[in-house]
Amino acid sequence: MAKVSPLMILPPAIFAAFGALAYFGLGREGADDLESMFTGQPAPPMTETALDGYPPITPEVLAAGEVTIVNFWASWCPPCRVEHPRLLEMQAEGLHVVGVNFKDIEKNARAYLAEDGNPFAAVAFDPAGRSAIEWGVTGPPETFILDGDGTVLFKFVGPLVGSDYEQRFVPALEAALAAQE
Repeated sequence: MAKVSPLMILPPAIFAAFGALAYFGLGREGADDLESMFTGQPAPPMTETALDGYPPITPEVLAAGEVTIVNFWASWCPPCRVEHPRLLEMQAEGLHVVGVNFKDIEKNARAYLAEDGNPFAAVAFDPAGRSAIEWGVTGPPETFILDGDGTVLFKFVGPLVGSDYEQRFVPALEAALAAQE
């Protein structure tokens, strides 16, 4: 009978252990949630530089006494274009939506809003992405829900469309609006 070396068993055993860790780690509750470190905290600093022709996002705008949706977007971002009609719907429903245009060219951002419509009550212009860094944004689109005092309640990464939007963002927004009443 052939003797099996422990060194021959070790690689498959290590691979099986990593596989089990990955399986149970990805299958855990909330594995897809990207919690913001700002949840429950006052909104981070925001540039008060506005996109030319639009009102700036001031601390008073973020703590206006109503639920505020803060959307980080760019004209060059295809998922931002996909979610744009949803932002227009939110504005039409009377929601307070503000936008942060970042890592963009100002004339392209203005042309985009002129062509596709402006869903924002105020638009910050952040060409270097400094405010995005302060808010922990990794790439557009990302959207935050703030309460009336400017406290971050929820962060959503990705476009505001599809089942993830319906299952996570909508309930968070409804809860924020219900708490405001």
